[in-house]
Amino acid sequence: MRTAQSRQKSYVDRHRRPLEFLEDERVFLRVMPTTGVGPVAYQIALPPNLANLHDVFHVSQLRKYIADPSHIIAPDDIQLKENFTFEVPPISIADRTTKHLRGKEIPLVKVIWNQTTGDATWELEEKIRELYPYLLETS
Repeated sequence: MRTAQSRQKSYVDRHRRPLEFLEDERVFLRVMPTTGVGPVAYQIALPPNLANLHDVFHVSQLRKYIADPSHIIAPDDIQLKENFTFEVPPISIADRTTKHLRGKEIPLVKVIWNQTTGDATWELEEKIRELYPYLLETS
């Protein structure tokens, strides 16, 4: 067993490179919450529109950036709330169904949140009617 583990480790180590960044070097930031950040963390200078975010990130959330003028894009205008969440408005209603539970009927609607990725969830029709009445008027 030890021999097999050692062999596997040597295979992995051959392809693994330690990731290090220099000061003033640009990086891509992978936006995904993690816990247990250890000693391998970097403090990043964020643009003013992200000043309310914590500026220390684990190395696993950073990717090397190779400069290219065509990469300059305008950031989305996202309004972060005090608890660092933001609201994504729904695009449209894709489908309807009724769930039957113990003699009770619960109307549901399939809400499309992002047309490009196809992100969709089933939500209570009552909740969507309350929050986004314009969606049900057109569907």
